[in-house]
This record gives sequence, structure tokens and C-alpha cells, in this order.
Amino acid sequence: MSTDSLATNSSPAEKPWSVCLDDRFGLAHQIRNKQCCLYSLGLGSDDTHFEVRMANNGCEVHRFDPSIKSAHVLESQRLWFHRLSIDWRDPHPAVAAQKLHSNTRKLRSILNEFGHHKIDVLKADLESAEWKVLENLILEDVLEQIGQLIFEIHLHWPGFEVSGSDSSVVRFWYSLLKELELKDFRLFHSYKDLSKPQLFLKKDIFNASSSYTLSWVNTRWK
Repeated sequence: MSTDSLATNSSPAEKPWSVCLDDRFGLAHQIRNKQCCLYSLGLGSDDTHFEVRMANNGCEVHRFDPSIKSAHVLESQRLWFHRLSIDWRDPHPAVAAQKLHSNTRKLRSILNEFGHHKIDVLKADLESAEWKVLENLILEDVLEQIGQLIFEIHLHWPGFEVSGSDSSVVRFWYSLLKELELKDFRLFHSYKDLSKPQLFLKKDIFNASSSYTLSWVNTRWK
């Protein structure tokens, strides 16, 4: 289930980004045949152990992060870094016209631009933008093009452009998670980050965490 099984030296300090290697869902086969495609969405994190490990094991890896210094960098044989931010909307045409190389795109736009029809693994650590990005993937039917989702979710506040009472925020979060279930995404791994504050919507909650890493596999994936 974990990329730890693919490597000989894994640090316990690394985040437990886990993929599902069950043969029923094809990722192990894709890795063996070096046909795996992985997208990693980040915001300024220097931790690329997961991306490097997956690239070393046969995946074509594209990491998108607006803090990367160059527009496109081939870091190693199978690892690309792109100075792009994945958002829940494309930039307004007027803004994009003024800024020739706008570095914000929706995932569907990136897929079309890069000519990728499927992503075996989509990993995202978007520092509270993940809820709106996930909503966009659902609304635009991009999920059917994704084999596995690995999202770090944040619960200490509603997230970017999510507002309302606590109960309405929780209902919004729940509706997105329920929609994944309805589209046959099965949660196979969860991790509670005990190093983060025990906050839930700005309230102290005993034995909770403000950050969880959740991993789903698309059971329709072929």
C-alpha cells in the first residue's frame, strides 16, 4: 500500500504519502511497465521524497508549484518541475492577456495543455485550497481521469473561498467526500498529523488534528 515498500531507505519524518498497489487497480502494473503518470500539486514545500521515489520506480512525475524558480525543469530522467499553480478556476482572460505567462490553471486546462488523458496518481498539499480544487474536479468530471487521489486536508478553518456557519462548512466538506464515494473512490488510507494543532474550525478539539492525509483509489480504474 505504501511507497515505503518500493524503497530501502525511508525516513519516519517523511509524510506518509501512500499509494494503493493492489493489482486490481492497475498502478503496480503501470509502475512495472514504466507507464505510470503522477501529478503532484504543492505550494512551496521542499519535501519531494515521494515524487523522487515514484520517479525512481518508473513513474513520469510532474510537480506543480508556483515557488519553483524556472518555468519548466527536468530535474531527473522522469521528474519534471513546473512553475504553475493548480487552482479551481482559470485566470480571467483580461488578466491572462496582461500577464503573458499566467501561472495559474485548472487541472483540466493543464491536462489539455500537456496532452495527458489520464493521471494514475494525483497528490495534493495545497494548504487549505484543496477543498475548492476538489470541488472543481467533481464539477468538471475530471475525477474519471484520475486513478488515485492523495490529499492533505486542513480542518482548522473553512479554507479559501469557503464560508458560512460551522455546520454549513462541515456539510460542504462532507458533500465533497460523499461525492467521491458515489463516484466509486474508496478510502484506503488515512493519517492524522499529530504534529499539527488540535484545531477544528478554530476550536480546540481533544485528540484531533487540524491536518489529515487521505488516500482514495478509483475502483473503476482500468
